[in-house]
Order: sequence, then structure tokens, then C-alpha cells
Amino acid sequence: MVMRNKTLVVLLIIQIVISFFIAYQVNDIKDSVGVLKNLDDLAGGDNQPNQPDQPSQPTNIKVDVKGDPFKGNKDAKVTIVEFSDFQCPFCSRFYEQTFPQLEKEYINTGKVKLVFKDFPLRSIHPLAQKASEAAECADEQGKFWEYHDKLFEAQQEWRTSGIDSFKQYASDLGLDTEKFNNCLDNDETKDEVDEDYNEALKAGGRGTPYFVINGKPLSGAQPFANFKAIIDAELK
Repeated sequence: MVMRNKTLVVLLIIQIVISFFIAYQVNDIKDSVGVLKNLDDLAGGDNQPNQPDQPSQPTNIKVDVKGDPFKGNKDAKVTIVEFSDFQCPFCSRFYEQTFPQLEKEYINTGKVKLVFKDFPLRSIHPLAQKASEAAECADEQGKFWEYHDKLFEAQQEWRTSGIDSFKQYASDLGLDTEKFNNCLDNDETKDEVDEDYNEALKAGGRGTPYFVINGKPLSGAQPFANFKAIIDAELK
């Protein structure tokens, strides 16, 4: 009888050890899955939350760029469409780290045309919509790129001060402030921003920054080398 009780105790201990081992493995798997899900962060991009899985993206994406602000030769062989969010830190990273190289090597030499389109992620960047509208209001006075640069360079400032800063920047850049303020206060460019936003989704954009290079998608604040590889292949 004593031997039987000892056997039962041993079996119970073994069962407990096995249970703990299985539980540990399950939690380890869960942690690994969490790490895999966060790998997107390494690519550098702000993603819209709760987006459904999307099918693989085509490499012949068509984007209507008529009337949108651009830099470079209008007849360049390569067109880069940038869908961007002024409040996105990764978009700011692209502006600071990659754009200067693109501008020097490809845009200023007439090889690439860069087109800007608005893609404000309103659910996670509450001021992005109005920032885009402000830039479009500046575009109506012929100073889109000056305003574009100011928004990215002063991103940390206006994230706390908001619309008052947008109006101050217009004054700093020598815009007609009455015209600009009316444009911004009356949402005169909202439809234009919304149209760009919807076009970004249609083109496969699910986060910012998002690029379409001669119909080929590229997501995130990618390093210059990644842009160079696609551009050089297209130039050939």
C-alpha cells in the first residue's frame, strides 16, 4: 500500500512538471509571435491600426498626380509618388535622412520627379489632417515646398501648439495671412486632402511614409540605398 502511494506521488510530481513545461513553451511561442508582429517597426513606418490583411501589391500601381506639387523634371523617366503624414516621425526621418540624397543625386539632375500627396493617419495623428490642409493652403499661394519643409523641421513644436503654429508659419514665410487663415479655418482644402488619402488606400498604402516608384510600391522610411536600387533599375 505504501509503495502504491509513493508511485502515485511520483506520477503526480511528473504530471506537474510536464504541465509547467508545456505552459512555459506556450508562453514562449506567444512571446515569439509578439516579436514577429513588431518587426514591422524596424522597417520604419507608422501603420494605421486595425487594418485587415491585404493581398500582395501589384507592381504597376497607377496614381493620378495631376495638380499635385512636385519637385524635379516634369518629364523625368522616374516618378516617385510620396504619400506622407506631416505628424509621422518616420516621414520626418525620410525628410531628414533620405530626401536630401535623393534630391542631390536624382531630382536636381533631372532623372527623378518627386510628387507629394497627403496621407494623414488621423486615428493616431490628431493634427495631421489640419497640417496637410495648411500645406495645401500654402500651395495655393505658390509656397507648398517651403511650408512642407517648415512642418517637418518644426514637427515637435506644432505637435503641442497646433493650429496657431500653422498660421504663424504662414506669416513667417511671407504668405497672405488673411487668405491663408480663411483657407485653413474654412476647410477649403479638406476635400483635396481627403482625395489624396483615399487614393493612398487605393494604391495599397497602409502606413506612412508610402511610396510608389514607377508603379512599384515601397513602404516605410527606407534607406537611400533601397530607393537607389529601384531608381537605377528604372533608369536602365
